[in-house]
Amino acid sequence: MSRKKLPIGVQNFAEIREGGYYYVDKSGFALRLVSEGKYYFLSRPRRFGKSLFLDTLAELLSGNRELFAGLEAEHKWNWDRRHPVIRLSFGGGVAREPADLKEKIWEQLRVNQKALGIRCSEPTAQGCFAELIREAKVQAGAPAVVLVDEYDKPILDNLGDKETARAMRDGLRDLYSVIKDSDAHLRFVFLTGVSKFSKVSLFSGLNNLKDITVDERYSALCGYTEEDLDQVFAPELEGLDRDQIRAWYNGYNWTGDAVYNPFDVLLLFDSRLFRPWWFETATPTFLIDVLKDRHTWLPALGDLRADSELLSAFDVGHISTEALLWQTGYLTIDSQEFVFGEYRYRLRYPNREVYQSLNNSLLRAWTADGQTTLANKTRLGDLLLANDFDGLKDLITAFFASIPHDWYRNNPISQYEGYYASVFYAYFASLGLDLTPEESSNAGRLDLAVKFNDQIYLIEFKVIEHSGEGAAMAQLKAKGYADKYRGQGQPIHLVGVEFSAEQRAVLGFEVETLN
Repeated sequence: MSRKKLPIGVQNFAEIREGGYYYVDKSGFALRLVSEGKYYFLSRPRRFGKSLFLDTLAELLSGNRELFAGLEAEHKWNWDRRHPVIRLSFGGGVAREPADLKEKIWEQLRVNQKALGIRCSEPTAQGCFAELIREAKVQAGAPAVVLVDEYDKPILDNLGDKETARAMRDGLRDLYSVIKDSDAHLRFVFLTGVSKFSKVSLFSGLNNLKDITVDERYSALCGYTEEDLDQVFAPELEGLDRDQIRAWYNGYNWTGDAVYNPFDVLLLFDSRLFRPWWFETATPTFLIDVLKDRHTWLPALGDLRADSELLSAFDVGHISTEALLWQTGYLTIDSQEFVFGEYRYRLRYPNREVYQSLNNSLLRAWTADGQTTLANKTRLGDLLLANDFDGLKDLITAFFASIPHDWYRNNPISQYEGYYASVFYAYFASLGLDLTPEESSNAGRLDLAVKFNDQIYLIEFKVIEHSGEGAAMAQLKAKGYADKYRGQGQPIHLVGVEFSAEQRAVLGFEVETLN
């Protein structure tokens, strides 16, 4: 198989099909959606291929058969059926004022009028949108298609300013309300974005949208599966460790096939380097600020529980931590179960990129000096490789010295073990180490299993009042944490760390090695 061009940043279906790029065939998903329904909504993280899929839908419904040669849709679609397509996208630029949003909407409407050869006479944006749908049907002799990309971006860009975010939400709601009233003139509607805002708050009467965000049949609608990498991108795999690719970038799941982040995979194939490509593009400061302000217990993030309602709890002024992390792609679904008439989900980090990078960002937000933090991380890795426990004791003291004094003085979480334990955890996680919080639901203590260099470290962290109590080591032994690891044939190190919140110093540090 010969190598092709990598479609990095290319969201135009025709350009990919005609320009000699790799393409993972998603036309089968498009066929199913159009054949089985009319109104759809899909939420996926940024840079996951949503825009390219919308463009695929547009070309299919426009009847451009030549672009689908050799694809699943080629011989399964009636190419005589051609529909006028109206496309709205809020992905470009940032609207900071309601007036900016209004101008953006009018810009989109002008583009569509020109493309369809229709000139609106209605003076309002809502009126023009409705007129555009009606006239498109009349002109083409077939009902229209409406595709909306990044439907929520004007709201997401302003979540730090609730008043502006609400104004953006209201302006978009007025626009989207046109869709329901235009039902008789529409063949197909598809809205996509990052978040799942409440239908009541944003879509108003548009309650007939079929949400396919968590649907086994469409889990792989965006992203690349294992099969895609092996078959479509086979020429690019040579010289790369397949297991390492999987660990870094695979793992996103919406209860069906797990998928790779396509942006990461393409950048990896281009550079041949394992880096957090997706995370580095635009991780929102809003996300980091929310986790910091809520004193989030970091060891629990990779093992959260939620139900359908909690995952959908996303609206201006009311965003659950679980919904925020899941909808933005920093957590994904590990498993689901149907209990007492409702679906419940277990959430996890999708892969090493997100796990390591998110903890890195939180560590930088919670410590004072970036250079000191980097030096501490580097030293931690060296000490673990050498099993230098004396050095580790000194380094742990340095960890807590790196916490800004204002955090210690002003934040309630600093009054108990949870905050210090989160900082401690973040240092280990920022190295990408294999960590298991033994009791992540209890923010009053940290029982941490670290698997590294064919050894196991079981660490108990406690805040105490007086030195020499030995409470951390006693708890490690009393709870028998080592028992589940004894059969693995690896050295087990029990590490008890006792810290004084008042003195901000390590008062006790004990190590016992079990062979």
